[in-house]
Amino acid sequence: MRTITFIILHCSATRAGQCYGFERCRKDHIRRGMQDIGYHYYITRDGTVHAGRPLSQPGAHCKGHNQHSIGVCYEGGLDASGEAADTRTKAQRKSLRALLTRLHSEYPDAIILGHRDLSPDRDGNGLITPNEWLKQCPCFDALLDYEDLQPEGLFR
Repeated sequence: MRTITFIILHCSATRAGQCYGFERCRKDHIRRGMQDIGYHYYITRDGTVHAGRPLSQPGAHCKGHNQHSIGVCYEGGLDASGEAADTRTKAQRKSLRALLTRLHSEYPDAIILGHRDLSPDRDGNGLITPNEWLKQCPCFDALLDYEDLQPEGLFR
């Protein structure tokens, strides 16, 4: 099995009210030259957790971090006008928490964070701040939302 250091959360950058289901995402990724969907899990608005790439294989979801991570994407991330927003439904929140709880029990040393948190530290101060994000994905603070599922001592 691969060594997993990160569980990276993503959004599909889909506007509220628009459907971008698992199969459509998979087909779009394949059309862009990938072998399969780039994520290990994809959560649709109804809360269904779809298995993507096998965990034994690296994903194709975060350049420079695929070898040692698990990629999880939720359908959504944009409001009706196309602005970044936490659009997770109640069902998605419940499913995501359950999935992350399971993954945390299997990979207790893996840090749960958002794609945006792996942007380059442009000013070199050791912190990735909103002005440095390459993307706003997943449109919420994954580190803090899942603080209780982070490795022991991460916030001390």
